[in-house]
Amino acid sequence: MMRTRVIPLLMLGLLVGPVIDARAQSPGRAAAREHFTAVEKALDAWDVPGARAAWEELARIAPRDSEPVRQLEGRILFEEGDYQGAIQAVSSVTDDDRPGTYLRLFRDTAKVVGAHRSVESEHFIFSYPEGKDAILAPYALEALEAIRKAMLEDLGHAPEGKVRVEVVHDARDLAKVSTLTYEQIKTTGTIAICKFNKLIITSPKAVVRGYDWLDTLAHEYIHLVVSQKSRNTVPIWLHEGMAKYLETRWRGEAGGAMSPSTLALLGRRVKADTLIPFEKMHPSIALLPTAEDAATAFAEVFFAIDWIHGRKGPAGLRTVMEKLREGATDRQAVAAATGRSFPSFERAWLQHVRSQPFPELFDEPEQEVRLKAEAKDEEPEKKGRQISYGAFRDLRDKEAQKHAHLGELLRERRRMGAAAEQYGKAYRRVGDRHAALSNKYALTLLELSRLDEAREVLEKSLTLHPGMPQTHVHLGRIHLHRGDWNAARDAFLQALAVNPFDPEVHLSLVRAYDGLGDAKRTARATAAVVQLTGLEPERVVAAAAQLGKQDRALADFELPEAERRDAAGAPSGDAQGTAAGEQPSSAPTP
Repeated sequence: MMRTRVIPLLMLGLLVGPVIDARAQSPGRAAAREHFTAVEKALDAWDVPGARAAWEELARIAPRDSEPVRQLEGRILFEEGDYQGAIQAVSSVTDDDRPGTYLRLFRDTAKVVGAHRSVESEHFIFSYPEGKDAILAPYALEALEAIRKAMLEDLGHAPEGKVRVEVVHDARDLAKVSTLTYEQIKTTGTIAICKFNKLIITSPKAVVRGYDWLDTLAHEYIHLVVSQKSRNTVPIWLHEGMAKYLETRWRGEAGGAMSPSTLALLGRRVKADTLIPFEKMHPSIALLPTAEDAATAFAEVFFAIDWIHGRKGPAGLRTVMEKLREGATDRQAVAAATGRSFPSFERAWLQHVRSQPFPELFDEPEQEVRLKAEAKDEEPEKKGRQISYGAFRDLRDKEAQKHAHLGELLRERRRMGAAAEQYGKAYRRVGDRHAALSNKYALTLLELSRLDEAREVLEKSLTLHPGMPQTHVHLGRIHLHRGDWNAARDAFLQALAVNPFDPEVHLSLVRAYDGLGDAKRTARATAAVVQLTGLEPERVVAAAAQLGKQDRALADFELPEAERRDAAGAPSGDAQGTAAGEQPSSAPTP
């Protein structure tokens, strides 16, 4: 499965915009030119406070209502989060808002986020569209505060003030508030960016099977830290490598972002000798021709940083940034950090890549980010007792496919023993390579109260498909049934990190947190269920208390019919808790 993460927009600036004459009429052309240049340099370096200070100096000696001064003021206001102020400043000197101009960007952004709600933590402001995206806020802010603490430890920097984080409805809104086109977003699976002194992510509800949105937020935050600490001197391959390698630090150790399926893809590209040179990744991985190219590039730079970090630790990454900030080239900075020449580093990196334990071919294709707008006819994934023969179309072993189809037919007819036998035959042929088969087999075993066997199948499936939310959900049901509240909590949080709009996930968290005696998080999960389903809080608590009571009920999940709310807008099938996929986040930045 590919993780398409917000593929970075690093160093991709607006190409169209007014060219401001630094020789503006002012008392002291040289001084005005100096301050004007200082503002531009500070903005390019992602130093908004420095840009503000330099602009104040410029405004003291140049007319405040002149076009150059007002244009710069508008850009600073925009990056400070004052969108209406930015519009007012720029529109006072020009009415040109053609696509590609700053004024169009400012107006589009204000329109997209103007009605947003927001929640704040100590260091972040989380802005989201009114509605079900509200359930993202507490989990997002926890992850963001955690990655801030980790990056302060690892990279030695944290942004001043509160960082703005904006959720947009879909890919078309992402195109409006960024400098990427919709076609670029669609082609590469970009779902978030770091640009304009803020983080922007697409709501998981716009993606067919959800995506790893919490890791994506961490990834984008790291771009902000790297851009500010280095004054935007880090080239894209190092930028993306650091963000990709460190994105899991909010939840544990660095280096946990490489999925088995992406590693398998990298292995195929190594064998075919079609790796992407570092310089070809400029100016943004988001601009590579295909989603597979983007995933390959992310994997390559991940292992470049893995090699440096493995030998020099976080200090090696800090050295790279410090040397670049001082004016070194990327080759010089890497040499200084590693103690070997760049050609020697490249050879060592390539050997490191080739030495990885590339998995065998998967029976399922790479899981690309699929935008709902582009996948209207795609069949949503099923879980529970729902029947879906299409789940096995990717099985390469035709004999296994035949047994799986027969198992599904028997399961549909409620002949569970016979169904388990057929699924077992298919499973023994392909092992853990096909996540849908593993889940169907496990669900049938649950129907037969063979919980230990079901758990083993599910846990083994996660070794190759760690980002499959339905696998975590099915495993979480077993943990709830057995009263293992810690394991149940962890399983459902793993599912939530990909598909946050599944009511079962939040209802199960109510049960798990209640079992752990965590009243605060029980209330949080209860509020999410209310938001998603319309159930009264008392009914939520009562429904949660029944989860896991009967082992034969573990194969399915149903909300009370009379209270169920239309869950349109969440990942396909989310009313029954469907979602699947760990996807890359592309992370655009400066």
